[in-house]
Amino acid sequence: MKETVPKSVFNFLKKLEKNNNREWFNDNKSEFKALENEVKLVYQAVYNNLNKHDELDKLKLFRIYRDVRFSKNKAPYKTHFGGSFHRIKPRLRGGYYLHLQPNNESFIATGFWEPAKEDLHRIRKEFEMDDEEIRAILDNENFKSIWGGFVGDELKTAPRGFDKNHKSIDLIKRKQFIFTKKFTDKDVFDEDFIQVVDKAFQAIRPYFNYMSDVLTTDLNGMSTLKD
Repeated sequence: MKETVPKSVFNFLKKLEKNNNREWFNDNKSEFKALENEVKLVYQAVYNNLNKHDELDKLKLFRIYRDVRFSKNKAPYKTHFGGSFHRIKPRLRGGYYLHLQPNNESFIATGFWEPAKEDLHRIRKEFEMDDEEIRAILDNENFKSIWGGFVGDELKTAPRGFDKNHKSIDLIKRKQFIFTKKFTDKDVFDEDFIQVVDKAFQAIRPYFNYMSDVLTTDLNGMSTLKD
């Protein structure tokens, strides 16, 4: 039996968006908990599929409660479900994310959101030294048809210590190395949605293999992993 995303999940999230307050949520908490359990099954199915062709550490399903301490938006609840899938570090780098939200706002994302300072510098030095392999991955037709190109933050000019006229400056000035793929509500409710997600995640592997190699070696190609 295929695991699917129930339409009732999005129906609840739409109602929550209109009634984003503690009183309403507490009155409907039993319904939320039941739907949350169904959502967990969906994320677990994605996790199980990933583990057939990758090595994952854990699945993290994020809580519905918002941290409003430093936000102008004081709505106490998220109006989406989000979950991340972590690869086994330090040997394997990168991660996967699934975001479920009504009104055609669902998406998957993958890559490197906030690389550590040392990792960011190592990636940039690799691009500076040789951009042939990463461009071959990014220019692959199957890869582009699923993921398009990089999204995320970048500097307006070259980072300190790099030539602003370098042929790879478009890559070097990036601060994030993320890919996203959007889905309509109709896509999400399709019985093959989880398989479509898995196929997209499989397609990212050449990129992850490359970045894992970069981030576990020095510029001479010697492993930096401890035995």
